[in-house]
Amino acid sequence: MNSSDEQTLPLVAGGVHPPLSNRQPMHDVHKRPVNDRSTCREREVAGSMKSAADTIFAHSPEIVQRSVAQQAKQAAQRAKLDAAIAESVANQQMSLPFWPAKFRALPNEVFRSALFNARNKCRKREYLKERDIYVIGDGRITYTGEELRQDDETVWLQLIQLAKSQPLGESVRFTARSFLLAIGWPVKSQSYTRLRDCLTRMQATSLQVIVKRLGGSNEKGAEDGRAMSMIPAFEWRDARTGVALKQYRVQLAPQLVDLYGGKGYFTRVEWAQRLDLPPGLATWLHGYFASHEVPFPIKVGTIKAGAGLTTTTQKHLRELVKAALNELERVGFLKDFSVGPDGLVKVERLHDL
Repeated sequence: MNSSDEQTLPLVAGGVHPPLSNRQPMHDVHKRPVNDRSTCREREVAGSMKSAADTIFAHSPEIVQRSVAQQAKQAAQRAKLDAAIAESVANQQMSLPFWPAKFRALPNEVFRSALFNARNKCRKREYLKERDIYVIGDGRITYTGEELRQDDETVWLQLIQLAKSQPLGESVRFTARSFLLAIGWPVKSQSYTRLRDCLTRMQATSLQVIVKRLGGSNEKGAEDGRAMSMIPAFEWRDARTGVALKQYRVQLAPQLVDLYGGKGYFTRVEWAQRLDLPPGLATWLHGYFASHEVPFPIKVGTIKAGAGLTTTTQKHLRELVKAALNELERVGFLKDFSVGPDGLVKVERLHDL
C-alpha cells in the first residue's frame, strides 16, 4: 500500500483505529468491542445469580420443599378437575334426554305394546313368567312379574319425570302425598296403598326390551336388547323399626337411558291430557297415537292385541274403541276420527307433538 492509498483515521477514545481490511464498515468496528464487553458482563451477572441461588437453596432447603409441595398441590388440583370433568361427562351419558315439564315420556316400544295393558281394573292380575309382550311394529319385549296396567304406567311416567333431572341409578326421593297430587289421585289411605302396590309390583320385575337400534346383533344373530328390573330398589319404611319414612326412596334402572336414545326414539304425551282421561283404553291410545309423527290407520283387532284387551266380541270391542276415541277428542288430543265397517280406525291429531 503506497502513501496515496492510506487513509487518515479519526481518534476514538484516545487511540487510533487499525486499518480497515476488506473495506469493513466502520459501524461494525465500533460495535464489536461493545458486544464483547456486554456478553462478559451478562455471563458474570448470570454466574453470580446462580451462585446466589445455590447459596440460598443450600442454607434454606425449605424453599425447595415449598416449591415441590406447590407443584404437587397443583398436580392434585388438576387431577381433581379432570375427575370432575369425567364425572360430569359420565353423568350426562347416564341422564335422560330433556323434554318440557308439561310432558311425560316413554320409549316408543313401550307405548306401542301391551306391557301396561288396558284391561278392566276389576280383573285379577296374572303373574307372567318370561312372557312375550305384544308390540305393534318393530321390537320385542319379554317380561316377568305381576301384570302391569295403566295405573302402573301413570306411576312409571311420573317416576321418570322426577328422575330425569339426575343420573339414573341415583335414588329419587319424594313424599307420597306430593306424588299422589302429581298423578291426580285423591289423597286418602286407599291411594297411599295403591301407590305402594304399584311401586312394589314394578320392583319385582324382569324386563327385556329387544330392538335393532340398540346396537346390532349378538353371536347368534339375534337383536340386542336391555334387561333390567324396572325399579331395582324401593323403600317406604324403616327396615329395622317398620316406621314409615317421611320420603319414599326409589331407584330406576340405569339401562333406561339406552331405550330413550336420541330424538325420535321416545314419545312425549301431554300430562294434563292424560290425567283428564279415564285410565284404560283411552290412556293407552293416547300414548300409541302420540308415538307416530302422523298416525296411520289401524285395525280394531290390532288395538285389541296392543292394549292387551280380553273382550271376546267384535261389537263390544268397537264400542270400547269408539268410547276411548271420543275421550281423546274431548280432551283436545284428536281433531277427528272414524271407525269404518271393516274395523279400520283413522284419526287426525289436533296438534303436532
